[in-house]
Amino acid sequence: MPASGAVTRSTLRQQIADALRDEVLAGRLLPGQEFTVKQIAEQYGVSATPVREALVDLSAQDLLDSDQHRGFRVHQFSIEDFRGMVEARSLIVDSVFHRSAGELPAFKAQSAELVSVRRRAEEAARAARGGDLNVLIGYDLRFWRELCALVANRYVADFLHRLRVQTWVFAVPFLRDEGEGGKWLWNGHEQLVDALALGDAAAARAVIAEYDDHALKWADRLESSRR
Repeated sequence: MPASGAVTRSTLRQQIADALRDEVLAGRLLPGQEFTVKQIAEQYGVSATPVREALVDLSAQDLLDSDQHRGFRVHQFSIEDFRGMVEARSLIVDSVFHRSAGELPAFKAQSAELVSVRRRAEEAARAARGGDLNVLIGYDLRFWRELCALVANRYVADFLHRLRVQTWVFAVPFLRDEGEGGKWLWNGHEQLVDALALGDAAAARAVIAEYDDHALKWADRLESSRR
């Protein structure tokens, strides 16, 4: 894990946590897969202390489960967990846009603030339409994080980001296994930015409602296919 200049333990801890999160999101570490602090330390060529700290951090985010005797394993979310995540983010985001309805027109006058979000939206939508899951995940997470920073305080934004990471952790293994996984990749990012640029809170809420409905329909289909 190369870095320029001196690397503090805190930085190394975050680098390891980020790298392992990426491994889970990419599906290279699968739900239920077990590993030890020693294995991860050897993999990255670092000492055990920052690895243990990184794994504890990921456990606090519900991405890993810890077992005192067997080390750690990737958390396995259920379909009901996924539905609960979608419901939670739906309630919070709808509340944010409902409360901010009178403030949204300000985005029209400050459209420069949307440039980066729009760029993320375009890349995420393009990846979704092309079925490129690897590219989509990174852009999708950045898109929502930047967008939430425009309309919500950082505590709400951080909580929603955590939920989105968890939903991707659940969905990735199934989407990779599906021959038609690409058709279930939502690509309405640009429409949401357009609604924000117009200050149209109702349109933004409608796009987000469609997004959540899309996710729940996919969960229903997944559950049906496993019966």
